[in-house]
Amino acid sequence: MARAFLFVLDSFGIGGARDAAKYDDLGSNTLGHIAEFCAAGAADRTGLRSGPLTLPNMSALGLLHSAQQACGDWPTGMPVPERIFGVHGAASEVSRGKDTPSGHWEIAGTPVMFDWGYFSTEGDAFPEDLVEAICREAELPGILGNCHASGTEIIARLGAEHIRTGKPICYTSTDSVFQIAAHEAHFGLDRLIALCQTVRKLVDPLNIGRVIARPFVGETSETFERTGNRRDFSVLPPEQTLLDRLVEAKRMVHAVGKIGDIFAHQGVSRVIKANGNEALMNATLAAMDEAEDGDLVFTNFVDFDMLYGHRRDVAGYAAALEAFDRRLGEVHRKMKPGDLLLLTADHGCDPTWRGTDHTRERVPILAYGPGIAPRDIGIRETYADIGESIAAHLGIARGKYGRSFL
Repeated sequence: MARAFLFVLDSFGIGGARDAAKYDDLGSNTLGHIAEFCAAGAADRTGLRSGPLTLPNMSALGLLHSAQQACGDWPTGMPVPERIFGVHGAASEVSRGKDTPSGHWEIAGTPVMFDWGYFSTEGDAFPEDLVEAICREAELPGILGNCHASGTEIIARLGAEHIRTGKPICYTSTDSVFQIAAHEAHFGLDRLIALCQTVRKLVDPLNIGRVIARPFVGETSETFERTGNRRDFSVLPPEQTLLDRLVEAKRMVHAVGKIGDIFAHQGVSRVIKANGNEALMNATLAAMDEAEDGDLVFTNFVDFDMLYGHRRDVAGYAAALEAFDRRLGEVHRKMKPGDLLLLTADHGCDPTWRGTDHTRERVPILAYGPGIAPRDIGIRETYADIGESIAAHLGIARGKYGRSFL
């Protein structure tokens, strides 16, 4: 029996989505534009890194070939390796929306074929009756924000008023999400979590995908900083996912990072919390040591999206990719005969694009394991092929939507 390790590089799109224009994202390309900026020296100015984008391990698994298939262009300045060691291709998303749950659920074999609810982009984001209900049930003096915003920007702008008034900062984005920022000490972390649980119930009739707790610390706009105690309160996936099928088959699903929250803790055997890509990789390596035959270790590497994509930080994104790539050697050394490593993403978040939101893009599929022959699998019609490939590898029954490429 085999093991599988599924790594989602949150927001690491490779362009070329066939329906990008529908989402006003035609031309977005997370990898392509980062590589272009690095090759031109535009990502060198912060001192984080220098020169062309360098990802030798992922390139050897077929990343550049996947990118060329997805959008028609080779990433600028990145040398194309002569030999490829991985199963490689790209995947299109069929789910509606370009958000975290849709992408992850489709990766796990369950596309989202319904329309999410969204909040208004004009005037107040949240309906008056919803705000009144939240304040009444949570006994709040009111809320701040009530708009579309970047999380770091709105905390810097309203954090001091939040501390003074006790009103939580509530905001949204183009995703189906209600986000609440509050100070861990002045407002209280437990109180923030309880508030999010209240809001989760109130937005269920609106079909809102997630309510997110965004705790922060600090005393001034210059020192406010979000902490690692973020919690996502997601609706349940609409149907059984790969995770459910594995648990039913008596396999262990080790959920590292925010995976447990994304799946509303359904189909999850064990939750492993960590904050930041380095800690997430350390936790993943430890889980690899503990995983037994038939297990899945499923990790979301959140920094690419949260710290760099949404903040439109090209240099930071590039440096984070290079740091992740360097650590793949440690993953390789822990793999055993029969193991499968699969790298992919859930959507794009092009740091050169307008606004601060996700971008509709194809994602890479890079699969590797001792004894697995490298080959080109082309452009897959759905992310669900990823989940069905893992199902086939682990020897459980296939689901309804995808098709294995292994």
